[in-house]
Amino acid sequence: MSNPEDSVFTRRYVLFLCAILCTLLWGSAYPAIKSGYTLLGIARDDIPAQMLFAGYRFLLAGLLLLLLAKLTGKSLGFSSMAQLRQTSILGLTQTMLQYIFFYIGLAHATGVKASILNATGTFFSVLLAHVIYHNDRLNHRKALGCIFGFAGVLAVNFNNSLLDVEVSLYGEGFIVIAAFILAAASIYGKHISQQMDVLLMTAWQLAIGGVALMLLGWGTGGHLGHFDWQSTLLLIYLALLSSAAFALWGTLLKYNPVGMVTIFNFLVPVFGVLLSAVFLGETMMEWKYLMALLLVCGGIYLVTRLPQKSGAINIHNAKNNDI
Repeated sequence: MSNPEDSVFTRRYVLFLCAILCTLLWGSAYPAIKSGYTLLGIARDDIPAQMLFAGYRFLLAGLLLLLLAKLTGKSLGFSSMAQLRQTSILGLTQTMLQYIFFYIGLAHATGVKASILNATGTFFSVLLAHVIYHNDRLNHRKALGCIFGFAGVLAVNFNNSLLDVEVSLYGEGFIVIAAFILAAASIYGKHISQQMDVLLMTAWQLAIGGVALMLLGWGTGGHLGHFDWQSTLLLIYLALLSSAAFALWGTLLKYNPVGMVTIFNFLVPVFGVLLSAVFLGETMMEWKYLMALLLVCGGIYLVTRLPQKSGAINIHNAKNNDI
């Protein structure tokens, strides 16, 4: 007869490993995207080419997941027009609209800054959940976490002194807008996943969003440089990153309480800073980056930690309060 405590431990151990893998992959996207810009000759102001690059990435990611779904015997169609409409909306917001702002912002901000600012999506999720769900209201702990988090957002923009603030709408501003769109779309995606297979939902939303980005890029005159083996491998890596991380994260959110999963989001800016420093040669030792990381990570912990209760009762209650 199996021990319930062993089962809980195993489930949490798997959750920890999968969530850490997702955040590591997302953190690696920051230096990878900027490296792709360099390899393909995409200038920081060449928005059409950036959209085309994003479209290639997400369409390929969606096709890879559809192939995986087919190989595992899943039906690739939609069971209703409502599912098609919902998945299309998700793809046009979570993939297309979010990454329009994200890619432009990343071209105008350092990988270090972008990785920290993108963590504000956690706080937007908390605020949106407060408005949408009656059982997920803001409390003092969550409010304090939001204050810590946005203090980190302010800290990363300080230059030389507290009175000299360095902010760009097309850089830092667009990264924060992208984080808000992702937070709203993720809540919508969680709702859809309750009636639809997560793998298929992720595959179709990535593919639909990818096609939309490609059409937008082509329609506005986008053009990419010559693909060599380095840029091709980088594109494949980015596609695999997106397909694996989004599908796995969606599954974790569907079957686990949101708080138990989103607490790992604090690792995304940590991995982003470390990998940007290693691969792009960006500094991470300035006081403002270290202070911002501490504030953002502390804020996310305050917002997402669950009350300390033991056993299966805690898991059951957490599920009932899941957003």
